[in-house]
Amino acid sequence: MSFNTDKQTLDELNLMGKFRQGSVYHLFNKVKTRGGERLLDEMFRHPLTNADLINARSNVFLKFQEADLQFPFDEQQLVQMQEYIDSDSGSNAGMVLVKTAFKKVLSGLTRDERYRKSVQGLQACIVTLNRCDTFLGSVRSSLGAFDQRMEKVRRILNDKHLANLRNLDIYAALPVKTLAFYEHLLQNRMKGEIEDLMQFIYEIDLNIAVSNVAKQKKFRYAIALAPEANILSAGELRHPCIDGAVGNIVNMDEKQNVVFLTGANMAGKSTLMKSVGIALYIAHMGFPVAAAAMKFSVRDGLYSSINVADNIGLGYSHFYAEVVRVKQAADAAASGKRLLLMFDELFKGTNVKDAYDGTLAVTEAFAEYQECLFIVSTHIIEVGEALMQKNNIQFVFMPTVMEGVRPRYTYKLEQGITEDRQGMLIIRNEGILEMLKG
Repeated sequence: MSFNTDKQTLDELNLMGKFRQGSVYHLFNKVKTRGGERLLDEMFRHPLTNADLINARSNVFLKFQEADLQFPFDEQQLVQMQEYIDSDSGSNAGMVLVKTAFKKVLSGLTRDERYRKSVQGLQACIVTLNRCDTFLGSVRSSLGAFDQRMEKVRRILNDKHLANLRNLDIYAALPVKTLAFYEHLLQNRMKGEIEDLMQFIYEIDLNIAVSNVAKQKKFRYAIALAPEANILSAGELRHPCIDGAVGNIVNMDEKQNVVFLTGANMAGKSTLMKSVGIALYIAHMGFPVAAAAMKFSVRDGLYSSINVADNIGLGYSHFYAEVVRVKQAADAAASGKRLLLMFDELFKGTNVKDAYDGTLAVTEAFAEYQECLFIVSTHIIEVGEALMQKNNIQFVFMPTVMEGVRPRYTYKLEQGITEDRQGMLIIRNEGILEMLKG
C-alpha cells in the first residue's frame, strides 16, 4: 500500500523542493552524487507503510551514524564510470575489439575523443572498484540490514575478472585488446552486477548524508508500530527547519485521538501542527525526526488544511475552498483509512457564528472516527467549552504571557483552553486607532 497525501499537504508542510530554502527536502539534501539524489527523491515521494521496513531503514541510518563513516568516492570519477557503463559498445566481443581499434586509429589521425574517453572511463572504474573494496574493509561493525548489501557487493568484487581489473596500473598504457575485453565485460557480460554496485555506492552516499544530518541536528529515529495501536507520541517535538525551535510533548492514542488546540495569533499553533505533520511524514520514510523520542502507529496517509487559499479559476471563495477541503478530509476518513488529519482555524473565511457552528459540528463528527488522529485549532474558544463532554478530545493551548502591554509567546503547550484575548491590545499597541483618528 502507498502512503496517501496530496499536493496541498506537501506544500503546506514545505516537504518538497530541491532549491526551496527552508524545505525539509533541502534540509536532508546533503548527498554528493546524482544517484544519491535520485534515491532521496524516491524516498520523499514514497514513504513506507510497513512498520518492519520503516524500522529496518531507520536502523541502517542509525548504524551509519554510529560508525561515523566518510564517503570515500570521487564524484567526477563516479560520473565518468556511470557514463562508461551506460555506453553501448555492442554485445559481440569481436565487434567491440574492432570498434576500439578503430577509435584508437581515429584518435591518432583526428581530434576524435572517443578512445580517450574509453580509457578514462575504464580508469574511473578501476579506481572506484578499489575504493569500494577499501570501504568494505573499513566497516568494523554491523550496519543492520545493509550488511546484506555489502555481502552481495563483496561477491561481485571477488569475481576473477574484476579482481584482475582492479590490479591494473591505471597510469600504464593499455593494449587495445585489454581495453576492448574490459569494455565488453563491464558494458555487457557484467553490466547488471556493475549497475548494482553503482546503486550500492549511491545508497552509501544517501545513508551517510541522512545520518550526518541526524548527528548535526541532534535528531532521533522514531519507532514504527503496527497500525492497530493508533499511537502518535513524541517528546520535545520541534520544527526541523527552525533553528532554536521550542520542543513540545505530543501524545495521541485511540482514547484521546483528537487534539483541540487554542491560542492567540503568533502563539505557535500553525508551527506546532506543521511540526507534527512533518515528523509523521519523514518518520514513515525511516528518516530521523526533530524530537527527543518518538513512536507512532503506521498511518495510511496524512492531510492538512493550514493555508487554504481561494481559487479564482474555479470561482471558489476562501470559505468555499475551506469547505471543499473539509469535504475531502471527510471522504478520506469515511473510507476507513487510518489517517492524521490537521485543520488550522476551521472556517475562518466566514462570520463568527457560522465558524463556531461549523467548527463544533465538524470536530464532533471527526471525533467519531477513532481509528484516525485529528488536530483542530481555532480562535473560537467557546467551541472547546461546548466539546468538553467528549472524552476522546484533549484540550491544549499555546499561551501568551503579557509583559506590561506587550505579549510574549512561550511556544510551550499547556493543558486546557486558552483565555487569552489580546487582539485589541495588539491593535492599540500599534497605534492604528490613533493614526486613523489623526
